[in-house]
This record gives sequence, structure tokens and C-alpha cells, in this order.
Amino acid sequence: MPIVRGPRGGVKISPKFAEWLMGLESGWVTDVPGLSLKDMLERLGNGVVPQQALHAFRHLKSALDTQRV
Repeated sequence: MPIVRGPRGGVKISPKFAEWLMGLESGWVTDVPGLSLKDMLERLGNGVVPQQALHAFRHLKSALDTQRV
């Protein structure tokens, strides 16, 4: 399910769904012992999508390689 209810009944994105959307392995954040719903969402929200980071590094490397003489 893509949503969960927060402690006061509000609707929030499910950490498992956010993990999946980011392309992370199942449990990468959600199976860490001791993390609350808020903690999981903070870590996922502040994280970097690995595929985006790889694309950025490849783009920067390509740009740097073409500048070398």
C-alpha cells in the first residue's frame, strides 16, 4: 500500500513504497531496528536516488574527459 496513517491519523507515504520508488533494496531503510515511521521517512526523504547519482557522475566524468588535452 502506498500510504500509511501517521500517529495522529494523517496520511503519509509508506516508507516501503518510498524505498521501492527510489530503487533501493527492500529493507534498506525499513528493516533498520529502532527507526520510527518519522525516522524512516526522514532518511528516505533526505536520501539520493542511486540511479540519479550514477547518471550525474557519468555526466560529470564525460564532461571532464572531453576537456582534457
